[in-house]
Amino acid sequence: MDTEGTYDARGTRAGSVPRPAGPPPRPALPPRPAGAPTAGIPLGDWLRTPRAPAEPGLWRFGHRPRPDSGPERVPDRALLVGALVALLAATLVWSLWTNGYIPHSRVLLELFTPSEWWRYPRPPEAATALLVYNSLFAALLMFVFGRMGNWLEVFRRYAVDCPQPERTLRTGLAGAVAVWLVIGTSLFPFFFTVWSLVPLSWTTGDGDRSVATFVNYALYAVVGGAVLWPFARAGDWLGLLRGRRATAAKQAPSAPAGPPAPSPADWPQLRAAGLGAAADRLVAEERSGRMNDVDCVRIRRAWAGVTSDPARLGAFLDAVQGQGARACPHPSGDRDLPARAATHDLLTSQVRIGRYPDTERTPAARRGAGAAVDPASLGSSLLAIGPFGSGKTRHLVRPVVESLALQALAGKAAVVAVCAAGTPLGADDGYDVVVKPGDASSAYDLDLYGGTVDPDEAAALLAEALVGDLAEVDARRAATVLAQLLGPYRAAHGRFPAVPVLRELLDGSPGALDALRARLDAESHRAYHRELDARERQLGTPGDPGLALAARVAVLDRPAFEGFFDTTGESRPFSLRSLEHPLRVRVDVPERAHPEAAHLLTRLVLAQFTAGAAARRDRSLFAFLALDDATHAVTAESVRALQRLRNSNAGVLLTLRALGDVPEQLHSSLLGSVGCHMAFCGVSTWDGRLFAQAWGTEWVETTEVARHTVFADQPLTRAVHALRKLVTGKAVTTDAVTVRKVERERWSASELAHQVPAGHAVLSLTTVRGEHAPPLLVDLRG
Repeated sequence: MDTEGTYDARGTRAGSVPRPAGPPPRPALPPRPAGAPTAGIPLGDWLRTPRAPAEPGLWRFGHRPRPDSGPERVPDRALLVGALVALLAATLVWSLWTNGYIPHSRVLLELFTPSEWWRYPRPPEAATALLVYNSLFAALLMFVFGRMGNWLEVFRRYAVDCPQPERTLRTGLAGAVAVWLVIGTSLFPFFFTVWSLVPLSWTTGDGDRSVATFVNYALYAVVGGAVLWPFARAGDWLGLLRGRRATAAKQAPSAPAGPPAPSPADWPQLRAAGLGAAADRLVAEERSGRMNDVDCVRIRRAWAGVTSDPARLGAFLDAVQGQGARACPHPSGDRDLPARAATHDLLTSQVRIGRYPDTERTPAARRGAGAAVDPASLGSSLLAIGPFGSGKTRHLVRPVVESLALQALAGKAAVVAVCAAGTPLGADDGYDVVVKPGDASSAYDLDLYGGTVDPDEAAALLAEALVGDLAEVDARRAATVLAQLLGPYRAAHGRFPAVPVLRELLDGSPGALDALRARLDAESHRAYHRELDARERQLGTPGDPGLALAARVAVLDRPAFEGFFDTTGESRPFSLRSLEHPLRVRVDVPERAHPEAAHLLTRLVLAQFTAGAAARRDRSLFAFLALDDATHAVTAESVRALQRLRNSNAGVLLTLRALGDVPEQLHSSLLGSVGCHMAFCGVSTWDGRLFAQAWGTEWVETTEVARHTVFADQPLTRAVHALRKLVTGKAVTTDAVTVRKVERERWSASELAHQVPAGHAVLSLTTVRGEHAPPLLVDLRG
């Protein structure tokens, strides 16, 4: 199957990413890391778990949507006290009614019944009518005082909302009490009303005692069943009984094992295409435990390529039938990472970074739900601000890099991580390429010119890395100076200059320039001669960026970097032009030993990434760059490049200790160029002010209570007020409540600086399609 180098064996394609010779042998099936989904639940159950559509930032695995808002929950104490007071009031009214203390209580009854019924002796019809009338009044009394005391909410909260079987037990107990009150006592006339409405010949049996007994017990059963029916519905007694029967049927040893229920684990997409044998092979791999989540997503990705190009069908079938879960492998042969530190859901490409706490600021639909990010939101780039120790690397950078590395193994992404040497972003075995400038044990080198053969493009990228952070040097003039040297050198030598040679050329060494001019043909390279002549005229003039460029190149021309940035082809240089392949790359910059060189290399990787991501012909892979420390890496050109990444299926993660690490004139443009923002605990009020401006305002409802002292005119009232003040120590006041909507900041600078607890952060997300999630507090430890 033509996989364009994605799943081909190593070293079988020209131009493929080089790898060290003689890789260590790998086991046929690596052990599953502890964080893999199949370590906790079977892969089939993981596939069957519903993933409801949700707003950006919500963890979709097993998520159950909740209503956006609901009525305010009444406190338990107030609810119970209100229900008790209503019950006592209803008991008092019913007692007065039944004992005849309410005058003219039978006016309505006498109005709609014959008058002779109420003369002594009264006929049996009058007694029946009185029972019906009292029953209707009792039902009305229950309805009115039940609404006033919120009895349904009490029943729902303390009986219906409980888990099974406690729910059935509590509703059954409440139903038993109701049956006892209706049938076992004479407190309510409901049963006697029903009994009086039944013909007397039925209840007496016309002298037949057995018939009378049967009819009377049937009346008890019908009335009791009618009273119990609402409680049975509310307690889901039938559902509990069915669940018990189903459990008993599953545990029965004689029960035959039925076919498994249809699920995504049965590969319905292959069966729909008539590939039942391939689907059966994959199902067998899954049920035997030889398949993990990466295998599943990787093969799904390969099948998507088959649907778009039917010519690959034969190779796909051969791979699945012959290799099973190992079909369509990653070029490295890896099927998982050595270890996982976060929770991932590869079907939705999400990684969980925390949860939304149950606070007043959190919308009801997100309270208690998981917080997650995915390529849809990371594609608009993410800026994270937090001081040392706030957890940027542990809670954000590593989970995101780990998620993109797993997606790279599944053939869906390419990830590049730049960090200081020793940063815990995973073991070297979890990456395809690990570049360690300044470390002699590094198996890979970094291409200083980004893999391009165009001198002007190489000059622009190198100028951005060398002097992009210097406000006194014009980056365009610096790029012109570099192009005046790179073009002639490539024409003369067929490659770009190494670092020592480039330093000599920028210094204007006469020997270096003369030697370069001597290798150029006077006729065919006439344009390059003019470039060198122009460069010689600019040497030493005011504003010449050559000296600044030479000083920055000298940072890389150190003994520690000897053998690196080679252009002769003797090393294995890694180029960011390889983003069309599902690569996992880590660049360890020498932050401690050579901090200035580390800053320069970070700017270089950022510039090459933005250029390489935009220059890709195949943008089906999501390309991502994570900068663990973007200090001194943000420049005016890089901010403009970040905005262009949204159309290139690529994104960047930038972490900073403070916005003060970025030039002040770039603060607003940086916050506007990225779609996702994250403020960790401990940010300063200055940084909080900029975040508050970026997040804007919202309309909120405020309640203001004004207390006014009451001045009485009557002597008795004044005496009562004086006594009340003597007892309570406070003057008698009245409350004036004003409710209005005002426009306030979503998060103020003071709140961000002082009200974000440790281990928390405020996160806002915007997807590449424009979907927005407001800034909300996230518990990074959940």
